[in-house]
Amino acid sequence: MERDDRPPLATFYADRPLPDAGEIELGEDAAHHARVRRLLVGDVVALTNGIGSRARGSISALRKNAVACHVERVDMQPPPPPLHMRAPIADRDRMLWLAEKATEFGITTWQSVRFHRSSSVSPRGEGSAFVAKLRLRMIAALEQSGGSWLPIILADTDPSHVNAPDASTSIILDATGRPLLSVMEGLAGREPTVLIGPEGGVEPTEFAVLESQGWRRSRLASTTLRFETAGLAAIAVIRAAQLATED
Repeated sequence: MERDDRPPLATFYADRPLPDAGEIELGEDAAHHARVRRLLVGDVVALTNGIGSRARGSISALRKNAVACHVERVDMQPPPPPLHMRAPIADRDRMLWLAEKATEFGITTWQSVRFHRSSSVSPRGEGSAFVAKLRLRMIAALEQSGGSWLPIILADTDPSHVNAPDASTSIILDATGRPLLSVMEGLAGREPTVLIGPEGGVEPTEFAVLESQGWRRSRLASTTLRFETAGLAAIAVIRAAQLATED
């Protein structure tokens, strides 16, 4: 029975298509989530598969390593405006924090970039085990924020091979560039990609490579920002500019 008078208490992520109606069983991560939230059989929940589908239903069974949900309806949510994040390979905990917050803002893709100064960081976020942890952090952020689209994680790369879907909207944060908000004024309806350099900055040779590929410099503040601060601030500015063009 559908109960529209009760708001969803929690959101579960399902890594597969959601049924239009009927039962779906989720695994150990969902069971842990349910225990932490102290959910009970009959509680109203939401489900998302990270590719636009969002379902409403209720918990029909709770087990130690699984949760069964009865799906009452499924809706398709449109994706947010495209926004691509390119972050430096850096301290792994700070990378995870940035990935979590970027997911809350609904970024489209994430790619980690190995700058020269990345090699001096320890412990740094790279390798298959870290990518798995990054994805789990993004899933948790998607569940918490009520989003419907999980960012796509691209393979790690170096400055000469950074992925930018629209080269004309490739932005690298740097104190010598134009203010980011003014750069965004001319990019309505485009696909911005924002690249953040490592602690200590991007080396001149790396800047030369990036600028030869069309990356433009843009700044956020007159002070030096930590990479995760710069990344989150840039996402917020770009999202605000995108929302303003929708009104």
